[in-house]
Amino acid sequence: MAKGYWITFYRSISDPEALAAYVKLAGPAITAGGGRFLARGSAVKAYEQGIAQRTTLIEFDSVELAIAAHESPAYREALQALGNACERDIRIVDGLG
Repeated sequence: MAKGYWITFYRSISDPEALAAYVKLAGPAITAGGGRFLARGSAVKAYEQGIAQRTTLIEFDSVELAIAAHESPAYREALQALGNACERDIRIVDGLG
């Protein structure tokens, strides 16, 4: 079974304190759902239309587990803490293989 990857690109952050509250809740919610953080932080270099902003890459054993983690009650609580503190793009994709 192919792994699943949850990728988040932060376009802008307007409330760093709300983001910090989100991170405290989201990290444990994601790892409880089987997620493993592979990369997290500001982009070192951005090309083409990319924005050198915060990015996260999380690996799951399957796409289904990634979706379930995103839809979990614990992650919904993290989203409530985040509110409108940032503009971001989240994608869950199949791994190769």
